[in-house]
Amino acid sequence: MLDANLKSQLKTYLGNIRQPIELVASLDDGAKSQELGALLDEIAALSDAVTVVRRDDDRRRPSFMIRRVGTDIGVRFAGIPMGHEFTSLVLALLQVGGHPSKLAQDVIQHVANLDGDYAFESYFSLTCQNCPDVVQALNLMSVINPRISHVAIEGGLFQDEVAARQIMSVPAIYLNGEPFGQGRMNVEQILAKLDTGASARTAEKIAAKDPFDVLVIGGGPAGAAAAIYAARKGIRTGIAAERFGGQVLDTMAIENFISVKHTEGPQLASGLEQHVADYVVDVMNLQ
Repeated sequence: MLDANLKSQLKTYLGNIRQPIELVASLDDGAKSQELGALLDEIAALSDAVTVVRRDDDRRRPSFMIRRVGTDIGVRFAGIPMGHEFTSLVLALLQVGGHPSKLAQDVIQHVANLDGDYAFESYFSLTCQNCPDVVQALNLMSVINPRISHVAIEGGLFQDEVAARQIMSVPAIYLNGEPFGQGRMNVEQILAKLDTGASARTAEKIAAKDPFDVLVIGGGPAGAAAAIYAARKGIRTGIAAERFGGQVLDTMAIENFISVKHTEGPQLASGLEQHVADYVVDVMNLQ
């Protein structure tokens, strides 16, 4: 399943695991189960901190749970997370294994403090470029808070479920068996939907800020450029945006950005965010 170069990279990443994990497999006699079993064995062979256990205790087969040994902390993939989801698999291995997330500490605390039980299911396809954001966000939330669970489901392998739920596009998110969201979402956006009081608390924080000399509305390329030009002059500058990057985040091929023949939206948005971060700009998302 993995070529030599990919195995080498994965072995390096798995060196960051701090707590032992097990890959708990639910398989049948089908070809896809054989593929998944082979993949799990290859992963386990790259690290002494990873073991494979076959339980066949989940109704979706092939599937597997990445579980921190001796705990209930874990995430489940139903299907084979290759293609765009391979990064989600690697991050899940590391995070369940105790490697710290780069998520802001206040956001981590917000997830940890959520009161209630949340059973998430997300549907993805191996060619979906927006799906990894959703899968990775929900996986991380389930690692942070044991009352949150998440199953990432490959729609192509579980077409009966897709048909029964009339899912027309991915990523599609279900919470406790009911539709929750559609399309790209990050942790902050999911939190805003779960915690109805979050927007009010955020509004109070914004109201308590000192006035801005320039407040840019919108976090797309134009908003980022305006904020950078203002901040370079020493002007107190803020950006209020629904999500930094704007519509660019959902645009895969960009060929009209002067001097750059081709780029992809998420890559451009990441560059914009890094550039803005070089200056004193107060970025307020989910506004």
